[in-house]
Amino acid sequence: MTYVICQPCIGVKDASCVDVCPVDCIHAREEDEQYYIDPAECIDCGACEPACPVDAIFEESAVPPEWRAFTRINAEYFEK
Repeated sequence: MTYVICQPCIGVKDASCVDVCPVDCIHAREEDEQYYIDPAECIDCGACEPACPVDAIFEESAVPPEWRAFTRINAEYFEK
């Protein structure tokens, strides 16, 4: 089960999650509105979740219903 970054990250883009990720699977370009977790690289350690100051990161199975589209959005970001 991978982790997903959801709506609260948009516009905030705090890098606390990036700093604690042991496999560097959280990415964004400068022009991106938020960070994204690469589901192929994520080792499901959960270190990023408590580091997020806006509670934008969820285990895939725990993503709130209103933000479920972000699971697909995160995965598609890495298909480009």
